[in-house]
Amino acid sequence: MTSQVSSPAEQADGNVVGEQRNPGDAKDVRRLDRVIIRFAGDSGDGMQLTGDRFTSETASFGNDLSTLPNFPAEIRAPAGTLPGVSSFQLHFADHDILTPGDAPNVLVAMNPAALKANIGDLPRGAEIIVNTDEFTKRALQKVGYDASPLDDGSLDGYHLHPVPLTTLTVEALKEFDLSRKEAERSKNMFALGLLSWMYHRPTEGTEKFLKSKFAKKPEIMAANIAAFRAGWNFGETTEDFAVSYQVAPAAQAFPTGTYRNISGNLALAYGLITASRQADLPLFLGSYPITPASDILHELSRHKNFGVRTFQAEDEIAGIGAALGAAFGGSLAVTTTSGPGVALKSETVGLAVSLELPLLVVDIQRGGPSTGLPTKTEQADLLQAMYGRNGEAPVPIVAPQTPADCFDAALEAARIALTYRTPVMLLSDGYLANGSEPWRIPDLDELPDLTVQFAQGPNHTLADGTEVFRPYKRDPHTLARPWAVPGTPGLEHRIGGIEKQDGTGNISYDPANHDFMVRTRQAKIDNITVPDIDVDDPDTARTLVLGWGSTYGPITAAVRRLRRSGEPIAQAHLRHLNPFPHNLGEVLRRYDKVVIPEMNLGQLATLIRAKYLVDAHSYNQVNGMPFKAEQLATALKEAIHD
Repeated sequence: MTSQVSSPAEQADGNVVGEQRNPGDAKDVRRLDRVIIRFAGDSGDGMQLTGDRFTSETASFGNDLSTLPNFPAEIRAPAGTLPGVSSFQLHFADHDILTPGDAPNVLVAMNPAALKANIGDLPRGAEIIVNTDEFTKRALQKVGYDASPLDDGSLDGYHLHPVPLTTLTVEALKEFDLSRKEAERSKNMFALGLLSWMYHRPTEGTEKFLKSKFAKKPEIMAANIAAFRAGWNFGETTEDFAVSYQVAPAAQAFPTGTYRNISGNLALAYGLITASRQADLPLFLGSYPITPASDILHELSRHKNFGVRTFQAEDEIAGIGAALGAAFGGSLAVTTTSGPGVALKSETVGLAVSLELPLLVVDIQRGGPSTGLPTKTEQADLLQAMYGRNGEAPVPIVAPQTPADCFDAALEAARIALTYRTPVMLLSDGYLANGSEPWRIPDLDELPDLTVQFAQGPNHTLADGTEVFRPYKRDPHTLARPWAVPGTPGLEHRIGGIEKQDGTGNISYDPANHDFMVRTRQAKIDNITVPDIDVDDPDTARTLVLGWGSTYGPITAAVRRLRRSGEPIAQAHLRHLNPFPHNLGEVLRRYDKVVIPEMNLGQLATLIRAKYLVDAHSYNQVNGMPFKAEQLATALKEAIHD
């Protein structure tokens, strides 16, 4: 979905504002500045699809938004159990927002497990819509309820809306030739219709989507559309929902342009395609499916018309091996994975360092060692990206900060790889990969020129006047070696993982040459040109909060809250983690305190302390979920006054 919005305005990520009513409407309409909705149910209830459709309509309406899908790692957890709960949270507003929100204003709970798993996150006074058909004695006992929370008074502090979603859906579809089980599957569309009515969301896009998705199953298509419309009509006619809500478009939150809703993985895929077009190189992806990176493989496989070739390898090692071979052959080569795959790919990354070929290693981080928490987020792999290879094998590291920023981060990673002939690690994570936000589609003249000149002939003259090609003769500014495409006459050269002789690339065991090559490869990374880090410090603060990657949204939201309450605090955020920006040391020494929030146990803080001898303070969380803004604001306020 795309929409037009106009001039920017910086607004606070604040609370719901006062309500207004339109007295002429049949039902009261209250105007809000933002809403946080969480859809939750069994992993088979279609909550991700429901949330995605609500998000798409919200994007087309013109609100700013941020999402947090949260689903179990099990392919099919036992129905009605707490481990099987899947949820989708959406925060949308009439102003600039940065996070999916700390606490939902509305919870749609499709069964007792969904209610129990999420009730602790709701503030008092929140609205709860429950599917009463699922609150059977057996379902309640399965999650540890002795009595129904709908009847025992435990929900008295909330606005409870008991709705027999399953019964209403089956009744709405009784004219269709469907079994009861088939009809029940459409209850998520009934819920989507109801919420679309409550928040005045457009409906045309969802109906168009359903017609496309079920084009080959017309009966299922018609049933889902009927359920969706029935949910809308139920909201319009029932006495239980006497109020609907409006959240105006975020007309002043963004620069003028054409926007679409985009997830981090989709933005990354588009960024890779754009980089290949700007470099005039074919794009090759060698990959093995792994959560949460697989969507990049799925998306790129759809774009053969842009010269994209995708190879689903038999394992992680084969995937990066094929990608490195494609780099040797003159392609913009990419491999995608998560933390466990980076461990398997590490030797081939070292080979790419030795061969000095451009290669993008995209790591969509997830929680935990081994196979860990496949569907949960964590900034788990910074030290692995920095040091996780044998020998001295430095690689640049780039980290996007928002889902939409994944597009620009992909272009930047490609720039570094192509300019300096080196593998580059791009560290996204599950929060960015699956989350979404509005993205302004860039104009073509805004895109960087990434064109590359391949070696065409001899580049060195011997003492006797003979002209030869030296594959490791370096550009004096970038220290990059020539990129010679196989098959170019006269440019035959030796490759392999054994140490290279400077200039010739021949195998060398000479100690002095090895020392020189190790230092040269490190100098190439150290001398990469990256922008200086910007500092947001309007009040000459004494405390700096420094972040990287996906903590940008929660940190910025927390900083805004503190400043509104009169607390002076500065903020800076790193995109380049190797090498660090040239001015970072000077920035850090400006402040009495440096606080580094991370979704790990202090990996960036360790690097900062070691390199700059700054007593940086860590604030860490490793629960598989992103930081909450209020939680960070409290911690940062304590740091200011400590």
